Amino acid sequence: MPSESSTPVDPAIRSDSKYPFDDGSQQLEGINIREIFLRINGGAAQTLGLLVIGAALGAALYVLSGRFGTCSTSVRVAFAFNGYANGEYPDRSKFQADDLRAPDIISTALKRDGFGDDEKLAGSVRAGLTVEGIIPPNVVKERDRLRAAGQVLATYLPDEYLLTLTLPRRGVLSDRQREILLTDIVTEYHEKFDRTYADLPAAFGNAFASLKNADFFEYELILNQEMQNITSYLDRQENEAKSFRSSTTNLSFSDLRMQAALFSQIRLSETLGLIRQNGLSSNRTIAMVKMDYYLHTLEDQEERAVEQAKVIDDLLVKTEQRSDNYVLGIKSTATEQRPNTPVLDQGLIDSLLANDAYNFLVHKALDAGLVEKSIEADKTQLLERRKSMEEFLSSDSKDQSLVVGQVEKSLSGLEGAYMDLVSSIRKTQSDYAHQQYADAIRISMQATSADIYRPGIVASILGGVIGLALGVGLSLLGFRLGRGRT
Repeated sequence: MPSESSTPVDPAIRSDSKYPFDDGSQQLEGINIREIFLRINGGAAQTLGLLVIGAALGAALYVLSGRFGTCSTSVRVAFAFNGYANGEYPDRSKFQADDLRAPDIISTALKRDGFGDDEKLAGSVRAGLTVEGIIPPNVVKERDRLRAAGQVLATYLPDEYLLTLTLPRRGVLSDRQREILLTDIVTEYHEKFDRTYADLPAAFGNAFASLKNADFFEYELILNQEMQNITSYLDRQENEAKSFRSSTTNLSFSDLRMQAALFSQIRLSETLGLIRQNGLSSNRTIAMVKMDYYLHTLEDQEERAVEQAKVIDDLLVKTEQRSDNYVLGIKSTATEQRPNTPVLDQGLIDSLLANDAYNFLVHKALDAGLVEKSIEADKTQLLERRKSMEEFLSSDSKDQSLVVGQVEKSLSGLEGAYMDLVSSIRKTQSDYAHQQYADAIRISMQATSADIYRPGIVASILGGVIGLALGVGLSLLGFRLGRGRT
């Protein structure tokens, strides 16, 4: 009876083998898997060492290259104000996102951060700033669909922009300083926007500062012009914000316009009446000279306005001689890919251009006529004042000290009422600007710098992969570093 030890064992089910794939039946055609595994396993220590060395070299190379590399800091800015959808500022001027990197804004932001008037740094910062519009993916898909359908797309204006500052990593500014600088640039741009479109002009309400060196007869010119400017401004604001009421003054722009009208009728009329009735002037002869020169200036302006109106009237006459041809639309009868698409022919285009030109000339004629009438009114008023001054000049001079005292007393009360009116206008406008332009320019994402650790980790991983591949390759070739080839 054969012994148990001599019983043959199927090699496929042997479990005491030291290495897997020790059966010749596991060989692929031309490839000995057992030998490959033996070589890789034999060089495991070498492969691990090369992996560690590669990872260390990758991290070291990243650190060394960082001295000569750049770092980017970005902030997202959103815009929302009247006219932005049309690519315009509130005053109808063209909007440009590149205004964010204007030289004056960068210089002011650097001064705010304590860098002073460093022109070299300001130049490098401006050169490293880029402004890119952020377009959502759904907008891109929708525009691609419309473009594929053959439609003409209007210019798209992004609501948000990415302001990026790219400078050498080893430069003057640290990462934190770059983030603060970008935030201050946006803040300064917002403040400039408020000064230009939200706040009242610096010269608004300074009429009495102009009266210090003026003659008495000039008070009427200065104060009347100031009241016209105030009334025009309040009329515009009332049309824009009919339902607005200030929380500080509890006044609307309509209330302020009424106060301005009462100020002109009650306060202003008293002072100007005293000056005109008594022909007050520090030197009436000099006053006559000034009036004559101003009258000559108005005559020149009137002559130019008349010539301009004459040219426009001649063009209108030539336009009216043409027969009116109002064509609303023409549809082509030719074969079309889209039967419902209207086609404009040359006749329709000529008709539209002729009608637009006529309307343009009508508006120009109206403006020229208004300018001419305004100059005529100013000229008539000046002639009346000159005649009155001439009568006082030809009459016997009287002591004006008593009248001057009355006028100065009236001016004192007039100035107080004027400053109260201007203060109410400023406070009301400030509340309106805070409500209207609070979110005109805002930071939608705080300034952040590029992560300096992630690229280093990626470089280290890449170096480790290269070391691993090198170690496996050497093991397959049978090389052992430090022991020669086996």
